[in-house]
Amino acid sequence: MPIKKSELYSSIWKSCDELRGGMDASQYKDYVLTLLFVKYVSDKYAGDPDALIEVPSGGSFSDMVAAKGSKEIGDRINKIIGKLADANGLKGVIDLADFNDEDKLGRGQEMVDRLTNLITIFENPALDFSKNRAEGDDLLGDAYEYLMRHFATESGKSKGQFYTPAEVSRAMAKVVGINQDTRQDQTLYDPTCGSGSLLLKASDEAPRGLTIYGQEKDNATAGLAKMNMILHDKPTAEIWKDNTLTAPHFKQDGGILLTVDFAVANPPFSDKAWSNGLDPLNDEFRRFEDGIPPAKNGDYAYLLHLLKSIKSTGKGAIILPHGVLFRGNAEAEIRKRLIRRGVIKGIIGLPANLFYGTGIPACIIVLDKELASSRQGIFMIDASKGFMKDGNKNRLRYQDIRKIVDVFNNKIEIPKYSRLIPLGEIESNDFNLNIPRYIDAGDEEDLQDIEAHLLGGIPERDIESLAAYWQICPTLKSELFTPANRPGYLQLKIDPKEIKNTVFQHREFVAFTEQVKDRFLGWQAASTPILKDLKLGDKPKALIESISEDLLIRFSDVPLVDKYDVYQHLMSYWSDIMQDDVYMIVSDGWRATDIGKPNVDLIPAQLIINRYFRSEAEAVERLEADREAVAREIDEMVEENSGEDSLLEEARNDKGKITKASIKARLAAIKHDWDAKEERKVLNEYLKLIEKESAAGRKAKDAQRSLDGKVRALYARLSEEEVQSLVVDDKWMATLESDIKTEIDRITQALTDRTKQLAERYAQPLPALADEAENLRMKVDEHLNKMGFVWT
Repeated sequence: MPIKKSELYSSIWKSCDELRGGMDASQYKDYVLTLLFVKYVSDKYAGDPDALIEVPSGGSFSDMVAAKGSKEIGDRINKIIGKLADANGLKGVIDLADFNDEDKLGRGQEMVDRLTNLITIFENPALDFSKNRAEGDDLLGDAYEYLMRHFATESGKSKGQFYTPAEVSRAMAKVVGINQDTRQDQTLYDPTCGSGSLLLKASDEAPRGLTIYGQEKDNATAGLAKMNMILHDKPTAEIWKDNTLTAPHFKQDGGILLTVDFAVANPPFSDKAWSNGLDPLNDEFRRFEDGIPPAKNGDYAYLLHLLKSIKSTGKGAIILPHGVLFRGNAEAEIRKRLIRRGVIKGIIGLPANLFYGTGIPACIIVLDKELASSRQGIFMIDASKGFMKDGNKNRLRYQDIRKIVDVFNNKIEIPKYSRLIPLGEIESNDFNLNIPRYIDAGDEEDLQDIEAHLLGGIPERDIESLAAYWQICPTLKSELFTPANRPGYLQLKIDPKEIKNTVFQHREFVAFTEQVKDRFLGWQAASTPILKDLKLGDKPKALIESISEDLLIRFSDVPLVDKYDVYQHLMSYWSDIMQDDVYMIVSDGWRATDIGKPNVDLIPAQLIINRYFRSEAEAVERLEADREAVAREIDEMVEENSGEDSLLEEARNDKGKITKASIKARLAAIKHDWDAKEERKVLNEYLKLIEKESAAGRKAKDAQRSLDGKVRALYARLSEEEVQSLVVDDKWMATLESDIKTEIDRITQALTDRTKQLAERYAQPLPALADEAENLRMKVDEHLNKMGFVWT
């Protein structure tokens, strides 16, 4: 059976363990990824005369296998890689890591063992990359992406800049308009492409493909980018190694810069050396006509290069620190000219700590020349609060990406999240584009009501802030609250402990929960046949895109429920479990066994038990409960006879334990001791309990073994239809239905918590508290007087 995605990733990551210690992640990534590349192209292209990559004799992974254990293994690997590089014009691309470097890989036998073990990991038959790609889904490319993210995480602040998080890359691609309609002859360019992750995620949005150009000044990173392109089946992508600002490579007739349809970039933030070797005043490519950036800050230099590199109908997106939105002097003048030209289409503020080279918050600036002359405003999004923690970094969730893209592309204005800012308003703010000037994303202050604290009652304005609930449950408010003794204030009508039950059982809320359930059931009814119809060779990514889109549409107008929260449940489950299942199915079919063994990854044994052997499982549980009951009796007896004078104390063995053997030994020792009559009684009772527990345990184990045998036997007899039902109905849909229920619970809990908070906040007005404090003071004085203290 083909290896699961998650296992593929972890297997390759394990290879890094062989290299840790001699070098840091920014270095050992070059070794692991080079070996991954050789293994992949050997599996994919060796022996194919029509392949885009030639695998020459003496230049394949099998030649590396033959070198295992050799004293010259490092040198032999270098020569193997050299032959592969020479055959494909990849000199200076895939041969940068020195596998014979004793300082990094160890000397003598240490190097031999380390490299031999490294090759052995990739030699695993399960890592046959020729068989691990479903059409249209890049299993190995995704593994490469996984490794790059982990390398970036381990590389530290100054060395992780070769990688742009895939989530940010996908969002950028979608907001510049790369989609299923993008033509193959359209062009995509990244002037600071790093390892190529941003280029690849952008190109993934164009199913028919497009023409790719990338430039990267770091030698090793440019090599990674070229390998990355080949691993993603894009060997024709042009990657050039040089400094984009001082020596841009891609040009057209007349020596002017090549202009493209789409450009994306994540340049080094605030590059202090951007102008080294460059005369901006006399730039032959006229990139700085809107102004010359500060000599020690290159943020706008990269933006202006990107802008110059897109066609008159082109679109671009660049990641830059927030400072570009509001800094003054030369940057302020550039910003003003760009705004007046109308080339800035939008700005998306991102969460802090997303990127591996820095922890500062950044933004995506979206450029669009096509409609620049008629642009009347700039669309802004403050997406700074939408993320999840991932180790020591933040990371955009599926729902965050989708919301950003939907809102930006459709220019949906959402309070505290997004706005179309008129140019006049921007001009009145002196062309400052700092997002908080235009979007107040802060949480509303929970104001305390002084009058309510003095006189009691809950302010009606606080109750009305829950208007979304009262709209779907018009009579619920009157079930919870009643007018107080003065206008503008209410009081809780029921005991605070009854709030949750009142909400849950209210007929209008019940009707609402049924509405949510019906939406899910509708999606389930539409998706189940699609899922059960999965066949060999189907495309998992197309599948999840289809069913997730349908889920979003069905929940788009359900009150109180955020459709993006529902979408996140599906996408998280897809990422954690369902994706691996689907890849197994499209690679190997609906099989309950693999080489005669139960396929517990696809069908966990508990699913079999729940559907076919519930009564047997309940019998095991009862027997286990009987054993636990006896175990509790034993514990109670020990507790009753604890202490130095315990009748059980002398029955402990050398390890301080009371066992069947130690009790029998003690009984033998006191057999003829008349004074030990009571001790013998207790020991015999304890011995009976031990034997009773042992017998109960044997019964439970026998029943469990019998159940396990029935489950194993059934795996081999399951039909394809039964496998589909177990996986789709009992596993996938049951989990997702439970997730939807958690959304309802969360909504209910939010109303319950806020209602209780307000009721408790104003439960005792200040005069009542003062009276209570006075009563307590008088009681204290009375007690002090009784004890002879005079308190004044």
